Amino acid sequence: MGVTFDNEKQQFVFDFEHDGAADIVSLTGNGYQVEAFGQCFYYGYEFSDQVDGSVRSAFIKYVKFTPSLQEHPNLTNFIQKAVNNLNRKINLYDYDLVVMPQSSSHVNQYMLRYIYRFAQPTLRKMELVKNLPMNISFDMDAFTEAYLDDVLENGRPRYTEAQKEEVRQQITHMLDLIHQKDYFTIAKDVKKSRFRPYMQQFLKFSSKTDEELCATIRQQNVLVIDDVTTSGSTLGEVLRTLRILNEDNRITIFSLIGRRDLMADMNG
Repeated sequence: MGVTFDNEKQQFVFDFEHDGAADIVSLTGNGYQVEAFGQCFYYGYEFSDQVDGSVRSAFIKYVKFTPSLQEHPNLTNFIQKAVNNLNRKINLYDYDLVVMPQSSSHVNQYMLRYIYRFAQPTLRKMELVKNLPMNISFDMDAFTEAYLDDVLENGRPRYTEAQKEEVRQQITHMLDLIHQKDYFTIAKDVKKSRFRPYMQQFLKFSSKTDEELCATIRQQNVLVIDDVTTSGSTLGEVLRTLRILNEDNRITIFSLIGRRDLMADMNG
């Protein structure tokens, strides 16, 4: 199936029976191993390489922020087909826990309700919410080891002590600005910078009870879901938050709309 955009009517047209050359987004159902996460990443739909950026953004907005999904049967069918495809591949009944980031979009909650149709009655769900800006931190030790202590082929240090100190001051200034914000959204330049993987504590469990419960879960199947994955930064934060508590669980990641080249971005 696929979705096209009618320029004359300025609306999206869903075709649940056929694929077409003009599709802007298509059902994939393929699984990709995200090496940066070390887990299996699935996504339901993928944008065509030829789709215009403005159309892609408009469709993401349409999917994420339609006020009532129940009043838009095409959207609910769109979501259901992706989850049905996922269930055929991984058997959702085998999963013990669903984790998702808090979102103003209704998609995650709808996906969760639909997943319960396939799941065991004891399936639990947890939601991760954005942390306070003042709690955002930076792993300076890991960044120093990965970048600042790098050496050239001849064995000489890549950076002088003065250069290292200058970078540390830049990071400190960046965190000071973040801590002063009333509400923190990751800036685009931070998302794509070398600093991004070392910034921590963007997300937290919605309750202490959930955090304590997750810490006790061992060797179970955990499904992480999200509506749209572009950079992978949100999913990275979800996984990092889960792994702080333990690394014993088998985690599968599912996004309604994803990207085939996410691995390249995550490893770049």
